[in-house]
Amino acid sequence: MNSIADIWEIVLERLRQELSETTINTWFDEVEDVDLREKTFVIVCPNKFKRDMISNRFSDQIKAALHDIFSDDFTLHLTEKKENEAKKAVSLFERDDFTFDTFVVGESNKLAHAAARAVADGASAHYNPLFIYGDSGLGKTHLIYAISHQFRKRLPDAKIVYIKGDDFLNDFISLVRANRGEEFRAKYRDADLLLVDDVQFVAGKEQSQNEFFHTFNTLYESGKQIVLTSDRLPSEMTLLDDRLRTRFEWGLTVDVQAPDYETRIAIIKNKANQRGFVIDDKSADYIARNVTANVRQIEGVINMINAHRELKKKDMSDAEIEEIVKEAVRKNNEAIPTPDAIIAEVARFFGYDESVIRGPGRSRQVVNARNIAMYLIRNITGLSTIEIGKIFDRDHSTAVHSLDQVDARLQSDPSYSQTIKDITLNINYKR
Repeated sequence: MNSIADIWEIVLERLRQELSETTINTWFDEVEDVDLREKTFVIVCPNKFKRDMISNRFSDQIKAALHDIFSDDFTLHLTEKKENEAKKAVSLFERDDFTFDTFVVGESNKLAHAAARAVADGASAHYNPLFIYGDSGLGKTHLIYAISHQFRKRLPDAKIVYIKGDDFLNDFISLVRANRGEEFRAKYRDADLLLVDDVQFVAGKEQSQNEFFHTFNTLYESGKQIVLTSDRLPSEMTLLDDRLRTRFEWGLTVDVQAPDYETRIAIIKNKANQRGFVIDDKSADYIARNVTANVRQIEGVINMINAHRELKKKDMSDAEIEEIVKEAVRKNNEAIPTPDAIIAEVARFFGYDESVIRGPGRSRQVVNARNIAMYLIRNITGLSTIEIGKIFDRDHSTAVHSLDQVDARLQSDPSYSQTIKDITLNINYKR
């Protein structure tokens, strides 16, 4: 098992042995989140009605399925979505696991960490806004929570507002439609610190972008701090209003990247220590060499190791840890598209036969498609440039040159960046 989500899938499979697919879809299709806290299994239901029905009709079967999986008894806790969100909102500034003290600093994130710390300590007025970007699971949310935590310690009475980009949109729509626009504006424009996670979701919606523009201006002109995170640079947000793009670039823009080997080792030991156990050097090395994509995947493996420890009431051997890692890697690899699948999608996108992209053609359009295919194979599969060259019957230096060309164009051409994102979405959709 790779994650709590995997456990939930196994539970559903057990339920399907006793219940019809219609029953499963009716009552469980909108379950949005599950969690395992010691020996309590938590299920977040969309509303009170479904929470009560699942509790009354299916709780015994869920607990029996969990017992089959772990050979131990679990308490089942069902909660309503809005109750769960309220608890999350209350706990935003109380999460001791998302502080600067628990953030592992390495070459991949040291600039972002230093900038975040400076903002939280009020040490630089020039970092406004602070814009942190990078792929999912690399620590952006940890940093934004750490800023809020430290800011609150320094200024206990400060008004701190945290919101996700898509929730900002939903908040705007619901309050404005209810003729409560002034309430919406007061909520955000009176903040001393505004934290917006995944701000890329604001792009493309004219009215909400306009509202965000005026909110940004009000806070900025009042000397209030703004922190934004995103999965891409402002220049790569092709649907973002030019006025907002300019403002996002006013302060300091920093990135977080995938952690290197040494940083992964430190993260593994740190996450284990937070959960009250120690991982020896051999197992830490094995995890670090095999789980390489991001911090979130590492944390998922540590959580599974800890869950097994708690359930078996003993430390796990190196061999048992290796089995968990192998299972995690196997599941991750199953989800990674093959180079052939990537080439096929690039060919389809540009209207070519696959043989054209693989072949010797040197027209500008064909070379562009081939370069993009090489770039996506490198980014998605992690293959070396030597291996990529072999796929296209070319040498290592040709692959390196192709990747450099794509990287250079991404820095200056937002539409090109959007093309690559569109192809990537298509590839991921077909997994």
